[in-house]
Amino acid sequence: MLVSWNWLKQYVDLGMTQAELEDRFSMSGLNHEGTRPVGDDLAIELEVPSNRPDCLGHIGVAREVSVLYDQPLKLPAADPASGSDSAADYVQLRLEAQQLCPHYTARIIRGVKVQASPAWLVDLLATIFRPINHDWAPVNNIVDITNYVLMEVGQPLHAFDLAKVQGGQVIVREAQAEETFVAIDHNEYTLAAGMCVIGDTNRAIALGGVMGGADSEVSSQTSDLLIEAARFDPLATRTTARALGLHSPSSFRFERGVDPLGVDWASRRCCQLILEIAGGEMAEGIVEAGAAGQSSEPVVLRLAQLERILGIHIPADEVARILTTLGCLIQESNSESIELTAPSWRGDLSREIDLVEDLARVHGYDKIPEDVGVPMASSQRTDRDRVQDRLRQALVSAGFDEAITASMVPADWPGEFMAWTERQPIRSNTPMLKGADTLRTSLVPSLLEARRVNQSLANPLIELFETASIYLPSDDQLPRQQWTLALASGQGYFAVKGLLESLLAALKISQETELKPVDLPLLDISRSAELWLDGERLGLLGDVCQAGCDTFSLRGETTILELNIELLARLAELVPQHKPTSAYPSISRDLNVIVAESVRWSQLQQLVAATSGDQLEHLLYRETYRDVERDGENTKRILFTIVLRSDEGTMTGQQADELRDAAVAQIEQQLEGRLLAT
Repeated sequence: MLVSWNWLKQYVDLGMTQAELEDRFSMSGLNHEGTRPVGDDLAIELEVPSNRPDCLGHIGVAREVSVLYDQPLKLPAADPASGSDSAADYVQLRLEAQQLCPHYTARIIRGVKVQASPAWLVDLLATIFRPINHDWAPVNNIVDITNYVLMEVGQPLHAFDLAKVQGGQVIVREAQAEETFVAIDHNEYTLAAGMCVIGDTNRAIALGGVMGGADSEVSSQTSDLLIEAARFDPLATRTTARALGLHSPSSFRFERGVDPLGVDWASRRCCQLILEIAGGEMAEGIVEAGAAGQSSEPVVLRLAQLERILGIHIPADEVARILTTLGCLIQESNSESIELTAPSWRGDLSREIDLVEDLARVHGYDKIPEDVGVPMASSQRTDRDRVQDRLRQALVSAGFDEAITASMVPADWPGEFMAWTERQPIRSNTPMLKGADTLRTSLVPSLLEARRVNQSLANPLIELFETASIYLPSDDQLPRQQWTLALASGQGYFAVKGLLESLLAALKISQETELKPVDLPLLDISRSAELWLDGERLGLLGDVCQAGCDTFSLRGETTILELNIELLARLAELVPQHKPTSAYPSISRDLNVIVAESVRWSQLQQLVAATSGDQLEHLLYRETYRDVERDGENTKRILFTIVLRSDEGTMTGQQADELRDAAVAQIEQQLEGRLLAT
C-alpha cells in the first residue's frame, strides 16, 4: 500500500518527522518497506496485513496516526445535494446472486461535464500510481474521482455511462458458461459459472469486484452517470481474478473484505466530489438491493488480562482512549472490565485477545521491558499431538521426508482411492485453487502427485509422508474431519509393512493388526490389504499396480500406506508401564507349514497366538517360499518360530511340544494346512 504524505496530512496533523512516522508505523504493525519522492510529495510504502483491510485507504492509515500520536482525525464531508428527481426513475435494480454480491447500491447524476481532472487530484493520484506504473496517466475527472475515493477509504467504486445501460436495468447475476466480456482494458474474457456479472438487459457491462466493461465506460460524450458502490464476496472475487488473470486495485480490496457499513458513505463521498468538480445534479435517493451488514457482537475486555498477558500495567483511562480512538463504542465499563463494540471497519476485533494485541501495539511494544515477568500457565499436549510426534520421529528416522499438500484436490483424480471411505467427496462451487474443487477424502493421491513431480525432477530418493485431515461427508451440514497419516514409498510392500509394525511398536499398541483382502483397481491385489485394529478400520496398505502407476505417471515401484491417527491415539500407551520379566528361561520351536496361497500370515499369527495363550512370548516370521513340484499349485510354505516362556516355572520340552502340537492341530483344522515333517 502506497501512502501519500500530502494526502495523509489532509486528515491528521503530521507534526512528526518522516523518519519518526515510518518507525512508528513499523512498531505498530504496518511494516515500512520504503519511501520515495514523487514531485513535491512522498510515497510511503507500507505492508498492510491481510487482517487489516481498513488500512488499504488513506483514512484508515490516518486513523492509525491519530491513535498513535493522540491527534484528532478530520474526516471529509460526504453529504451531496440532490435534486427533485428520484434515482428509481432512471434505473431498476435486480439482485439475482446475493451469495456473490451481498449488497449493491446505485446513485444517478445527470448533466456532468467530463473533462480533465484538476491538478491537485492528478498530483495525489500520481504519488500513488506512478511509482508502480511509470506509464500511468489520468483518465478523466469522473474515473479519477472513483480512483481517488478508492484510495481514500478503501472502497472500490465504478462509474457507468447511464446512456449505455440498455433497458434501464442493472442485473447482478452469475455469469453464464462461455459468456464473453470485454473489460475496460479492451481485452475479451470468457467467463464461467460462479463469476459475478453486472449486466443490463442484453449483456455484461462489468465483472463484479474485478473490472468494468468497455461497452459502458465513461467518455468525453458522457453526460449522465450511474455510480456503483457494492460489496462482493471475497472468495468469489479472488477465484474470478485468478481464473482470468485479471487483477486490479478493486479486486485486491474486495478479496480482503471491505467495510460493510462504509459502502453508502463511499458512494456519497464520490457523488459529492463529482458534483464539485464535474457539475451536474444528483437524483434523490439511492437504488439498492441486499443487506448493508450488521454491527459486530460486543466484546468484554478484562483489564487484569492486560497485565497478565503483556506483563505491564496500562491505566484504564489510557485503555479507554485507545479503544475509543480506534473507533470502538464502549457500552459499559467499570474498574474490572470494559464491554465494547468494534467498528464495522475492524472485523478483526472479535475476541478479547484481539483487543489486548491492539492495545499492546498502540501503547508501544517498546514499553514492555525485556525482563518483565509474565505469569506462565502450564499446559499439556493432547494425546493426538504426542502420537503424531512419535509417528513423525519414527518416519523421519526411517528416512522419510514430511510433505504438506493442499486440502482441495482435482475432482477428476481417480475415485478408486477416494472410494476407500465408501463416500462421495464434497465439491466446492468456488474453488480457491485452479482445477482443485474437491475436499480430499484421502491423502494418497496428493502424495502420489508429489512423487510424480519429484520423479520428473530426477530426485533419486522419494520417501514422503503427510499427517493432515481428510474430510468425510456426513449427515451434518459440515464434513467430518479425520486426522490421517499417509505415506508413499519405493521400498516395496514388505518394507512398508515392517515400517507399519515399527509405528505400532513406537506407540506401544499391543493389539494385533488384522489384514483383510481388498480389491481396488489401482492396487496389486496380491500385495494389498485393508488394515483393521481392535475391530475398527485402521487404513490401507498396498503396492500400486501398473495401471495405477500409469494413471499417476509414476516410474517404478510405489507402495502406499494410510492410517487413521485418531484410532491410533485411542489405543496408544503413551505412559510407560512396568511389567516384570519372567525369571525362567524361554524355549523355542521352529515350524514349517504348508498352506494355501490365499492364507495370510496375519491369519496364521492370530491362530497360533490364540492357541498358545499367555505362554507365547514371541512369534517370529522367518520366510515364505514355494515348491510347486513337491507341494502342488497354489500352495506355499511358511517358516516361523514360536518362543514360549512360563511365569510359574521352567517350561519342559514336553510342554513346549504340546503347545506346538495344539497350534498345528488348529492350523490343520481351520486353515487346512499341514506341518512339513523334518
